[in-house]
Amino acid sequence: MIGRYIPTLLRHAPVPGVQGFALLAGIEAAVRGILVSVWPLVIYEALGDAEGVSQLYFLAGILSFSFGMLMPWLGRFIARRWLYSMGMAFYILGPLCAIVGGPILTPLGLLLTSWATMAAFTCINAYLMDFIARQELGRVETRKLTYSALSWTIGPMLGVWLWKLWAPLPFLVAIAFAAILTATFWAMRMGNGKTITRARAPAPNPLAFLGRFFAQPRLVAGWLFAVLRSVGWWVYIVYLPIYCIEAGLGDQIASLVYSVSNACLFTSPLILRWMQRRGLRRSVIIAFAASAGCFLAAGLAPVWPPLALIALFSGAYFLVMLDTFGGLPFLMAVRPAERAEMAAVYASFRDVSGILTPGFAWLVLLVAPVPGIFVACGAGLAAAAAVATRLHPRLGGRHG
Repeated sequence: MIGRYIPTLLRHAPVPGVQGFALLAGIEAAVRGILVSVWPLVIYEALGDAEGVSQLYFLAGILSFSFGMLMPWLGRFIARRWLYSMGMAFYILGPLCAIVGGPILTPLGLLLTSWATMAAFTCINAYLMDFIARQELGRVETRKLTYSALSWTIGPMLGVWLWKLWAPLPFLVAIAFAAILTATFWAMRMGNGKTITRARAPAPNPLAFLGRFFAQPRLVAGWLFAVLRSVGWWVYIVYLPIYCIEAGLGDQIASLVYSVSNACLFTSPLILRWMQRRGLRRSVIIAFAASAGCFLAAGLAPVWPPLALIALFSGAYFLVMLDTFGGLPFLMAVRPAERAEMAAVYASFRDVSGILTPGFAWLVLLVAPVPGIFVACGAGLAAAAAVATRLHPRLGGRHG
C-alpha cells in the first residue's frame, strides 16, 4: 500500500528516449569537439612532419581497434554501465596525459581518448537498439546531431584558441565536460540495457561473432559506409591542418573552416526530410558521390590553396549528410539477439578508419605531397557510392 504513495520517478527508472540519447551525444560532442583540432597540432608540433603524424595515428588506430574487438568479451565480465564509465575515465586520463606531455604521455593521451570514444560509442549504440524503436532510429540520429552541432561548431576553433592562450586549457575543459557526461549518464539510470537470452551459450572466443557479421551482407555494407565516411572525416580533421601549415595559411584557418563546416549539423532535420523524400539508397549514393568529387577536386587543385579549402569544405557538407542518415543501413539490419556484439562491430568503424587513413596516407606521402591524400580519400568515397548502388531500393521506407 505504501508503494502507491512513492513517486513514479523513484519507483521506476524512466525509459531513455530520443531526448536522453541526444543529450548524451551533445555533451560527448563537447568533450571531443574542444580537442578535435588540437590533437593534430599537438602531435605535429611534437613530431615535426606529416609522415610522423601518420605513423603515430596508424599505431594508435591498431591499438584502439584491438581494444574495441575485446568489448563484447569484456561485457561478459563487466556490466555495460561500468564499461561506459570506464570510457569516461579514459576521457579524463587522456587529457591529463597530454597536459603532462612528453614523447610517451602525449601519444598515450591520444590512445586513451580513442579508447574512450570506442567504449562510449559501443555502449550507447547497444542502449540505443535496446530502447529506441526501429522506426525512430532516424529521428534519434537527427536529434543527436542537432544537439551536437553547437559543440562541433564552436569547439574546434575555441580549442585551438585556448591552446594558444595556455596549452593545458582545452584539455582541462574537456575533462570538465567528461565529468558532466558521466554524471548525466548515471542520472539517466539506463542500467545494463535489456537482456536477451540466447538458445545457445555465447561463443567463448571474443571474435567468434565476426562470422555472423560477415554472413550478413547488409551489415557489411552498412559498416563499410561508416568506415569510408569516417575516413573522409579523418582526412579532413588530421591532414587539412597540416596542409594549411605547409601551404602557408597558418594553423588556425583549418580549425575555422572545420568549425564552419560543423555548423551544417544544424541543418540535419532538413537533411533527414530531404532523405525521406528521395529514399535512403538514393540519398547515400548522392552524398558519397558528391563528397568524392569534392575531395578529388581538392587534391587536383593544389596550385591555389584557397580552392582546395573550398572543395574540402563542400565535401565536408556531404559528410555531414552521411552523418545524418549514413548509419541507418547498419542499424536497421541488426537482429535483436545480436545487439551487443554488432554494436561493438559497428563501433569498430572509427578505429578501422583510424588505421586505414594514416596507413594509406603514410604510403601516399612517400610519393606525393599532402594533396595526394585528398585524391586517395576521394577514390575511397567513390567506392562507397558504388557499393550503395547494391542497397535495396526500399531500404529506410515503412517496410524497408
